[in-house]
Amino acid sequence: MTTFQELGLSQEVMKAIERMGFEETTPIQAKTIPLSLQNRDVIGQAQTGTGKTAAFGIPIVEKVDVKNGAVQALVVAPTRELAIQVSEELYKIGAVKRVRVLPIYGGQDIERQIRALKKHPHVIVGTPGRILDHINRGTLRLEHVHTVVLDEADEMLNMGFIEDIEAILSHVPTDRQTLLFSATMPDPIRRIAERFMNEPELVKVKAKEMTVPNIQQYYLEVHEKKKFDILTRLLDIQAPELAIVFGRTKRRVDELAEALNLRGYAAEGIHGDLSQAKRLSVLRKFKEGSIEILVATDVAARGLDISGVTHVYNFDIPQDPESYVHRIGRTGRAGKTGVAMTFVTPREIGQLHHIERTTKRKMERMKPPTLDEALEGQQRIAIEKLLNVAETENLSFYKRAAEELLEEHDSVTLVAACLKMLTREPDTTPVKLTEEPPLAVKREKKRGGRPDGSARGRTKKRRITAH
Repeated sequence: MTTFQELGLSQEVMKAIERMGFEETTPIQAKTIPLSLQNRDVIGQAQTGTGKTAAFGIPIVEKVDVKNGAVQALVVAPTRELAIQVSEELYKIGAVKRVRVLPIYGGQDIERQIRALKKHPHVIVGTPGRILDHINRGTLRLEHVHTVVLDEADEMLNMGFIEDIEAILSHVPTDRQTLLFSATMPDPIRRIAERFMNEPELVKVKAKEMTVPNIQQYYLEVHEKKKFDILTRLLDIQAPELAIVFGRTKRRVDELAEALNLRGYAAEGIHGDLSQAKRLSVLRKFKEGSIEILVATDVAARGLDISGVTHVYNFDIPQDPESYVHRIGRTGRAGKTGVAMTFVTPREIGQLHHIERTTKRKMERMKPPTLDEALEGQQRIAIEKLLNVAETENLSFYKRAAEELLEEHDSVTLVAACLKMLTREPDTTPVKLTEEPPLAVKREKKRGGRPDGSARGRTKKRRITAH
């Protein structure tokens, strides 16, 4: 697999990609980005969920000249929802470079869009009808556009937008680069490619089968600042033999591993910055059982062949359905069942539903456990340990001491004291984690407007404390 480091991207784009938690390219990205950076026209035949937005978004951001206030790239999408989704991702890719992205679509106040267009966006993401409306009004000028993307072209065909697309393309310079993405290639789409594209390169990516057979899947709706406490309560109740906790970024993995150790769990993290020797050392400890929890990024977990993983915890919801399937596939192996739990903030519910639709499997909602439930879970584990020792061990050496104790103390008090010693009571050690923004949040810039052209605002760096 190709990493983003190998693509020769600028420092600003690499920094944004790392912030987003991307380390390794998807197949469509690995094939499309190099061609696009060479200004080649590309036809990408790929389904939703294959990472195609970043496949065209990264080259667009690389090529934008931020000192030039003209519109330099145009992305045409079939629906308002897709236009918003694409603009949010492009905004994140271009955040460090300060690329201004503006979504325009029907149903939104056109006067507001006209005001936003006067703020000199570099990239426009819009639906065909509204783009054409602005072209006809003279409020959107496209003479400096160097890249046009037609996203989900077959959907635009189904919705009757072909004539609008042809009209839009006639207003863009002929020496532009055109990128066309479509899950299928019906004849009208082929004709558009022949008429408006220059010797396009075909990139075809098959959607992987999204199957997750032997895994019980749950989700917990949790506010960001509550995530860590909920994770530790689940660990106390479920007592996994071997568990993997997935975090979105390298920093997240380091902080989680440290925080879990502070709470008394045997945990270590692995991510792309670790040396091969350190990585192998951590994996060996995990396989041997000397650490019970492995904290990992998506990339670090690729290719792991570890049997016996009973639980997977998605501390941060993954970027796409393919990553989700890969993550939870670490458990439920060799015919055994596994358990996967995904933490979702209220603003990430849409991403959860997207994963469910793609995998064709509903996740069961789980109520976050309380502190009392965590304590009960630990007591139950302590009782099981006690009974196991009573039934399987030779206790003759300890019986005289037990008889002497029973002469001075009642049996219930002694068993209760024994259980208290064996129970790992929920720890309330304060633990600091850097708060990760939800996947679906459209973050404001410190200077400048939001990607939808609304009022300026400042982002605050927030810290959370888990108790």
